[in-house]
Amino acid sequence: MGIGGIGVSALARYYLARGHIVSGSDLASSEITVALARASAKISIGKNIIPDDADLIIYSPAVKIGKTKIPALSYPEVLGQLTKEYFTIAVSGTHGKTTTCAMLALILIKAGLDPTVIIGTKLKEFNNTNFRMGQSKYLLIEADEHFASFLNYWPKVLAITNIEADHLDFYKNLKNIKTAFKKFIGHLPKDGILITGKSINKKDLPKVKKILKVPGDHNAYDALVALAVARALKIPDKTSFAALAGYKGAWRRFEIIKTKPFILISDYGHNPQKFLATIKAAREKYPKKKIWCVYQPHQYERTYYLFDDFVRAFRKAPVDRLIITDIFDVAGREGKKIRQKVDSQKLVRAVNKNSVSYLPKDKIVPYLRKEVLSGEVVIIMGAGDIYLIDKKL
Repeated sequence: MGIGGIGVSALARYYLARGHIVSGSDLASSEITVALARASAKISIGKNIIPDDADLIIYSPAVKIGKTKIPALSYPEVLGQLTKEYFTIAVSGTHGKTTTCAMLALILIKAGLDPTVIIGTKLKEFNNTNFRMGQSKYLLIEADEHFASFLNYWPKVLAITNIEADHLDFYKNLKNIKTAFKKFIGHLPKDGILITGKSINKKDLPKVKKILKVPGDHNAYDALVALAVARALKIPDKTSFAALAGYKGAWRRFEIIKTKPFILISDYGHNPQKFLATIKAAREKYPKKKIWCVYQPHQYERTYYLFDDFVRAFRKAPVDRLIITDIFDVAGREGKKIRQKVDSQKLVRAVNKNSVSYLPKDKIVPYLRKEVLSGEVVIIMGAGDIYLIDKKL
């Protein structure tokens, strides 16, 4: 249930690869559900159809499930069971975990460790999916901190990219976030390996920035974390640097969709830190070009709790034109009260800059077609459905 989600869909592919019959449902059709159907999963859209002979129901944490005679486990619970069966390497953090996980996956593959990989994005190296089935003892996962989901996981190696304020609808404050991460660290065995910012060697930064095809200090930092994990696993630097040099980027992570007549980039950035890091990366790559950004805030609760942080990031960003569209509402997750407390137009008023404006989503494509000139840069950013307008530009 919720099979179109980036996490549950990866588990669906895992069980398909293991020879199981997989069926699933979601509220709407998507590229992910269509691809799963092609991979032999039985997909139903708009309603939950549970086969009578099902052995297990796996559901997304975003899905509310009632009583059922069939055993039911959430995605984090099932993934947690798998982490106990493998030599698990987990990558966590407020942001940067997906990119770090992707880079590390390529390093492990290059080193011949043949890992099974469950990641929060699609990689071209994985046939444009978020999953790779390996034949070794190694399992590499992206460990999401939302709802403290990662407390279900039991890794042997844990890399934490950073710890900052996010998901405050659940955690309420940064102190509680840090407490959850400390508990997660406690899941490591006595001989486990912990990689943090203190583990990286900043002397490698110039070389990493030189070989990476993706721009930005944040991507270089993610590469340093992946490199630190590789070194802890005794993987030769030559192998790691070769893998990093071949990293082509990931779906909706500074993904260049096209370069003519203007440069179109899709990015998943959904918190203030990642928004600012992505804009800085674009300015680094295109120092003399006019940069546009269309930003879709993700969830009313995130926007409300991080309102001041978003305002500061929007003011500080080196972007020529910033268009903020309506907040993406995650179906079934937020109530009416929170929607009354914040909206995108309120954000724009608080930023109070002539270069920052509001535009409804249905007006964005015609506006950009009219205003953007050849050679300029357009970044479509957000964790919701804003990426779908890429195909219309």
